[in-house]
Amino acid sequence: MTSSTESAPTPSASDAECLALTRQLRRRGTVVLSLFALAWAFAGASGTGPATDMVPVAVEAAALAITAVALYLGLRKDARPSPRTVDLPANWARGVGIVNGVELLAVVAAANSSGRPAYIPAGIALVVGLHFFPLARLYDQWQYRWTGALMTVVAVVGAVLVLAGASAGTVRVVVGPACAAVLWVSACHLAVRG
Repeated sequence: MTSSTESAPTPSASDAECLALTRQLRRRGTVVLSLFALAWAFAGASGTGPATDMVPVAVEAAALAITAVALYLGLRKDARPSPRTVDLPANWARGVGIVNGVELLAVVAAANSSGRPAYIPAGIALVVGLHFFPLARLYDQWQYRWTGALMTVVAVVGAVLVLAGASAGTVRVVVGPACAAVLWVSACHLAVRG
């Protein structure tokens, strides 16, 4: 037991390495989630009308501001350390590569195979949502389960809109911002809570 005048024990090299990896993965996750949220927001804005109209410009400006805040939270030097360190499974990086590779192939398939453009946002949202479930385990970020669940719900809502006769633009206006919001919340949670 140490007295209040003694300094705290220094972490071992493996503890320091684990803390550094945890911080690096938090930052990388925040950046990736924020930038994909921005892409979803821009996709949603494209359904609101021509790029010269005020609505898409306003949506894109708001998306840029929200993304900047999320990136600031994730990359700031004075961020408090994560309350826990990640516990990564063996071969986690290989698993992430496989999951992301399958996701990319599935996104391309979803974008090219439906023959109905209105289904594309819902199909991509479904693929992206589902890929978060294995990533939750591989990155030891269990909040990715709710990210995946919410993205999957957004995909179902998009598909229901298509079945109800909504236009491709309407589906983009609903699915894009909803996916962006899920990803921004996940990015901010990761940046602030770890």
